[in-house]
Amino acid sequence: MDLSGKNVVYLGGFGGIGSKCIEEFLQKGIKNLAIFDLHENAAVLENLRSTYTASNVFYIKMDITDKNSIEAAYNEAANKIDHFDVIVNGCGIMNDSLIELTIQINLLGLIHSTLTAMKYMSKLNNGKGGLIVNISSVAGIEPAGMYAVYSASKFGVSAFTRGLANPFYYHTTGIGFITICPGFTETNLLGVAYNNPTFEKCEPMLKRFAEAKKQTATECAKGLVKAVESGKNGSVWLIDLGTLKELEFPVVWTPTFE
Repeated sequence: MDLSGKNVVYLGGFGGIGSKCIEEFLQKGIKNLAIFDLHENAAVLENLRSTYTASNVFYIKMDITDKNSIEAAYNEAANKIDHFDVIVNGCGIMNDSLIELTIQINLLGLIHSTLTAMKYMSKLNNGKGGLIVNISSVAGIEPAGMYAVYSASKFGVSAFTRGLANPFYYHTTGIGFITICPGFTETNLLGVAYNNPTFEKCEPMLKRFAEAKKQTATECAKGLVKAVESGKNGSVWLIDLGTLKELEFPVVWTPTFE
């Protein structure tokens, strides 16, 4: 996908990876950028507007845990721009002491956002199609013992996104889906996670976790935008230590018919 002149909606755009991703999108010459987040970062917003004057950048308040808030945010954005080309679901937490909230933000909110966006984008509703990007994690493709709840939420993201990438849906709606799985990335998310594993008394595992090599948020953002530019429906991308790699999954089961 050539991003020049496109309309992008980014959920969680003021977060660690999100803030770098929106800059990467703006550097590609997108036309409109809608940032959905719980709280506005006025300083960041003003800097983006003054730096990328050719793009229309605006903020819409949205609570990812509230379905009505999600729907209201999309409705407001649709009144400002005529269609959505790219949606990035980037909201997330990594705190296994908050079980319900982890599932609510990482999985349920993402599902509601995706299904709401599809109503506006689907060719069945006179939309233009487009691309929905859901951010999972390496913990969404390899189980994470220290963060089993977080891992469960991200496995859900990976399965949900790959499921919606079924060719039948794509040819019917014109909406493609890709899954992004970042490796360890230097953000505040990791700091919170370090103090909130699934179980207490796992210091040896935490020590190894702290020593693992990490990529910068900028490296992750560059990989994400490259994956979006590829636009390959159903693709799953690992972004680890600044390297982007498309993943392949074996088919382990198919239904039997009479």
